[in-house]
Amino acid sequence: MYSQSQAYRKQEVLSATPLHLVIMAYDLAIRSCDQKDMQTALKAVSALRDALDYDYAEIALNLFSLYNWCLECIRKEEFAQAKQTLVELRGAWVMIETRMNTPKTQQATSEVSMAARAA
Repeated sequence: MYSQSQAYRKQEVLSATPLHLVIMAYDLAIRSCDQKDMQTALKAVSALRDALDYDYAEIALNLFSLYNWCLECIRKEEFAQAKQTLVELRGAWVMIETRMNTPKTQQATSEVSMAARAA
């Protein structure tokens, strides 16, 4: 029988977008590295690697290499190194998710503001 938190997590997964599922996999991998849980960390990073979309070959191959490097670190119990890379990659995916969920007019305003600050 599911506990309330398990039921909530299941609903969260079932209703998540594919992009948010990627972020959730990063969260699991990062949390597992913090806890030095090799088995779960390996499963989470392997899931990220196995879900790569090779229709975007260059990006997929680069991520494949990074994920394999993370897996190697985890196997060597170098959790901090793997975590650092996973945190940076997760940040990039969160940025993509944020941009995809921001209305176009708000994106344009933000880009103009950033350009004005850079000038």
